[in-house]
Amino acid sequence: MPTLNPYLNFDGNAEEAFCFYKSVFGGEFTSVQHFKDVPEGAGLSVADQKKIMHIALPIGNGDIIMATDVLESLGRALQVGNNFYITINGESEEETKHLYKELSAGGNIEMPLQKAFWGALFGMFEDKFGIQWMVTYDYTEQQ
Repeated sequence: MPTLNPYLNFDGNAEEAFCFYKSVFGGEFTSVQHFKDVPEGAGLSVADQKKIMHIALPIGNGDIIMATDVLESLGRALQVGNNFYITINGESEEETKHLYKELSAGGNIEMPLQKAFWGALFGMFEDKFGIQWMVTYDYTEQQ
């Protein structure tokens, strides 16, 4: 059975927000990546390089809250209503492909399902009802 987790978008203050969430929920971050750490990061402004590309905080019972800073320099703008995704983690590559295909039918593809540099099969879309989804299968967790 796949798992669902919220993925939040912030306007440059993801790290501050997640330090606050960590103070509330406790625990440790399982991932903190800045835009300077990604292959395309060198082409960004110094200010954008310091922003969060991905951060994850387990909050118990296998639930994880995750986030990114939305960068206007990458053609995105934060608006109320697009400041979160539902992330669905497939248990297999086959299941992940099925979930992506079925949930995205009739919707708008933001990122095709593809192998990502961080070791996952990953895609993003808005379904036909306007709900934003991230579908992922982490190859590194299966080894």
